[in-house]
This record gives sequence, structure tokens and C-alpha cells, in this order.
Amino acid sequence: MKHTHLEIRSGAYYDSVVLMQLHRALADLPGVDDAGVVMATPANKELLLDSDLLPAESDTSGPDDLLIVIRADDEAEAIEAIGQVDALLASRRSTVVHEFKPRSMSAAAKQLPDADWVLISVPGRYAADVAREALDLGKHVFLYSDNVSLADEIELKQTAGERGLLVMGPDCGTAMINGIGLGFANRVRRGSIGIVGASGTGLQAIMAGIHNYGGGVSQAIGTGGRDLNSEVGAATALQGLALLSEDDETNVIVLVSKPPDPEIAVQLLSTARNSGKPVVVQFVGYAPPGRRIGNLHFAVSLSEAAEVSVQLSVSSDQLEESEYRSLNTDYWLRGLFSGGTLAYEATLALGALLQPLYSNVPVHAEQKLPVGDITAAHAIFDLGADEFTVGRLHPMIDNDLRIRRMRREAADPNVGLILLDVVLGEGAHADPASELGPAIAACLQIAGERLEVVAFVVGTDEDPQDLEGQIAQLQRVGARVFDNLTDTADYITHKFSASESDTPAISIDTLRKPLAAINVGLESFYDSLTDQGAAAVQMDWRPPAGGNEKLMDILAKIKSK
Repeated sequence: MKHTHLEIRSGAYYDSVVLMQLHRALADLPGVDDAGVVMATPANKELLLDSDLLPAESDTSGPDDLLIVIRADDEAEAIEAIGQVDALLASRRSTVVHEFKPRSMSAAAKQLPDADWVLISVPGRYAADVAREALDLGKHVFLYSDNVSLADEIELKQTAGERGLLVMGPDCGTAMINGIGLGFANRVRRGSIGIVGASGTGLQAIMAGIHNYGGGVSQAIGTGGRDLNSEVGAATALQGLALLSEDDETNVIVLVSKPPDPEIAVQLLSTARNSGKPVVVQFVGYAPPGRRIGNLHFAVSLSEAAEVSVQLSVSSDQLEESEYRSLNTDYWLRGLFSGGTLAYEATLALGALLQPLYSNVPVHAEQKLPVGDITAAHAIFDLGADEFTVGRLHPMIDNDLRIRRMRREAADPNVGLILLDVVLGEGAHADPASELGPAIAACLQIAGERLEVVAFVVGTDEDPQDLEGQIAQLQRVGARVFDNLTDTADYITHKFSASESDTPAISIDTLRKPLAAINVGLESFYDSLTDQGAAAVQMDWRPPAGGNEKLMDILAKIKSK
């Protein structure tokens, strides 16, 4: 018959890696059927109960106690296994065992004055308070801990922004600062590619891919998985983009995450658009608006993102400053299309950087045109759709509907740009520019400097309408003309991109100074830092108030007064 034996060690706190190693070593002993080694929190004890490993009648442990449970073939083997715990703990690998470990973060900061970073990997219910303490000391935070509340994350990142600090996380598994990997990071060569990642393993895959394709990484900034939620507002991702834009050692930026909330995607891409550097974007599972819009290069896989970034890093091509005047971003765009597929493609391309955008050929459900007039929003209309062609000719043949709509939009003081497609070829209007041209001129004269008309012409030099002649007519009346939608979208998104960002500024020294850190939690992270040559100090962290929730609340209230 199986025998279960339990031992409680009061106040003996160990991190989760040590407990995992001890659990495995005990479970592998002869005669041991199963083992449990946990800090005796209610949640951990519930797991032991579910596994039939905890004899409840003999358990008097508290959350700051180490709880060791052995289930063996008989009592003697269980007792013998318990007797080996100290030897197994002593044999665990740690470079910190024989060094002084400060009990407070302020003491750790005095021990290592150059430490600008604090790595936090304590249980989630304590992590936010540890992060607040780090921010109060003016330290950047790598917050590996999960199970941190959304409210705490928002508060921490707002506080960090106000103080010019960075909070990577919570639940941030990977980063690399100035050549030193934090958390789960691959060893990669230094180079000119910087990464901002809201996906830990995605960031690792791109870092490894860059290395394997022959490139190198300048910095890798993790954000935590929730950073790109609308509630958090991409606080860390925007700070990361701003830092890498300023970093002279970063020539190419990679932005990777699971699909962000739509409004956050627009904000991120607009910021990346204004970075002044090539940016490779890989939103996993996100329909890219095209292969390229200006300096934005969209990849369809993590491997492709790595490959494209390496290609860009060795290219001699330099981004050129646009000669085009920017629009007041309070103005709106109206796209008046004769081609349904072209309208859909424009919605896809422009929707990635303009928001809100509505269309009667929406790419996403939230882009569907609402009932009534569109006012404070961008909009793209397929005027060849059924709802517009009842009782009239298709706009590829008859321009009347588009001209009427153009005049209406030009009269709206909130509209700053009208976008048209002009499709040539057999069966189309014999001379569309002869009708559209005068209408464009009249609209520009009425609206003045506020309005710009952009057209892209689809045709060949063999079409009966005379491609060059059509372009010339449109240009003479003041329209800006392109021959493809990609260049058109590039031009428009550049014009509507905000020229200034309200992202809290962080000193570029954050990326330039040799990394020195205080590690709070997993000692394996300390070992990793020192193995890479970084200066680090391991803090001897224990749960406050012995993990007693009521006493913790009392202490917190006293501290807040």
C-alpha cells in the first residue's frame, strides 16, 4: 500500500526553477511513486489535493512555507526520500549560493550602482509591487512574471512613461539589450537590425533567423503579450519603436506580434511609417495590405521577416524624405472608385494606416459603411456596386455619378483628399479625363489649399484612350497621378501620417550603456546574465508579510499613508 509523507519548512522560500529541479530529483528516487514540492500557497495546495498528494488533516503550512510531499511504496522509503532533500538542494547549480544576496532592492541598487535594469520573475501576485519599487528607484523593468492584472500593467506602463523608463512585460519572455539576452534569448551576433516584439517565441524565431541568414541584431525589445491591446495602447511597443528609430546602430526595424487590435495596428504602423528607417512588419495571422507601403515591408511568416530584414540591412538604398506636403490629420479621405476590386484593395492597403476607415467593400466587419452619411472618418466607395448602379450606367462608362459625388465631397470642409481610379481599355469610357478633368479643376478651385485630388490610372500604351494623354489631362488640372495602387497608397499614407508622436521619450543611453541588472526571482536568469558577461546582483527576495494576504493589505495601507 502506498504511503504519503509530508514535511513543512517554515519560511524556506525558493524560486520555481529550484523547486522544479528538486521535484524531479525526488520523483526519480527508488521507491518514490510521486512527489510534490511547492511553496504552500492556497493555489499550489489545491493542485496537490487534486493529485491526491496532500493529506489535508496533517497540513498546517502557510504560503511562506516550503511544502514537500512524497508518495512512496512504503513509509520507510518515503522518509528516506525526505531525508535527501538537503543534499539535493545543496547540489543544485547556482553561481549565487556563496555570494551575498541583498534582501531589499535598495540594498541591491547600492551593491550595484550601475544597474539600470531590474529583472522580475516572482509569483504574479507580488510582481506588480516589485515593479513599482524598481520604477521608484529609476530602473527599467523586464517583467517576466505572468498573472499580473491588466489594471496593474496599465498603471506600471503609465508610470514608466512619465519617468522616461521602460517596462517590458508582464509575461515578457525575451529581450536583448546591448548584446545581453534577457529571459529566454538566443545567442546571436550583433548587427544593425532592431526588433520590437509582443510575441516572445516569435521574437526568438526572428532573432535566430536573422543570425542564420547572416545578419545581426542590435537590440530586441519585448513588450509582453497584452501590450497591443487597446486598453494598454501599445505603450511599450511605441517606446521601443521610438528608441530604435533614434538608435544609430539600428538600420532596420522588425515589428512582430500576434494580430493587434485594429486601432493599435494603425497607430503602430503610422509610427513605424515615420521612423525614417525600413520596418519589416509581421503581425501573425494578419492580412497584410501589400508587400510594401513606403518604408513598411510586410512579411507573411517569421522566417520571411528575418530574411527580408537581413536583405534590407545590407542594401545601399536610403530612404528619401518626401517632397509632398503633409495634410492636417483632422481632414478625411474619400475614395470614389469605378472598380470594385480596386476599391477593395485600396481599403486593404489604406486601412492598415488610416483609421477609422469605412467602405461598402469592407475587408473587416468593423469597416462596413454605417447607415447615413460619413462625416468624421475616411471612406472608400465602390460606385459600381449594385446600390449605386440601379437605373444608371456603370461608372466605368458614365462619370456622372462620380462627378456629382466628387463635388459633394469637395464642398465638405472636413475632406482633404479625394482618391479616384481611372480605368482604361475596351468598353470603358472613350475619354474619361475629358469629363473628370474639368470637375477636378472646379473642385480644387472651390476648396483651395485644403483639398488634393489623387488619381491612379489603370491602362496600357495600346489602349484606345491614349494612356499618356489621359495622364497629361489629369495632371494639367492639378491632380496627382500614379500608375499603380501601391505607389498611390504609399503617397496617401505618408500624407496622413502624424508628424509628431506623443510617445514618452526614453534616453537613448538605455541602449548604449553596458547592461547591468538586479535580478529578483529566478536565479537561472542571474546565471544567464553573468554567463554573458553582464554585471548583475541576485536579490534574496521573499514574499512580503510571509505571504499573508491580510497582513500584506495592512502593510500596504500603512505604506500608502
